[in-house]
Amino acid sequence: MQVYLPEAIYKEVKARALPVSEILQEALRAELRRQDLLAETARYLEELVAEVGEPTPAQRARAQVAVRRVTRRRASKAG
Repeated sequence: MQVYLPEAIYKEVKARALPVSEILQEALRAELRRQDLLAETARYLEELVAEVGEPTPAQRARAQVAVRRVTRRRASKAG
């Protein structure tokens, strides 16, 4: 398999003597894992909806508030 790198990225990689093959393998493993987790989440949500039904607008609104709260906490801890 060959991988195309734009000239600017190629020059940076060469200048830093980065182990391109290792980096690409790690990135691809991470992406494959991410896609597997997304598919697993979609399957779980389908099963959940089949079991308990679609959430109401009020339930969706409460969930969005909770997500924003958790996201803000995570951002404040990181920053």
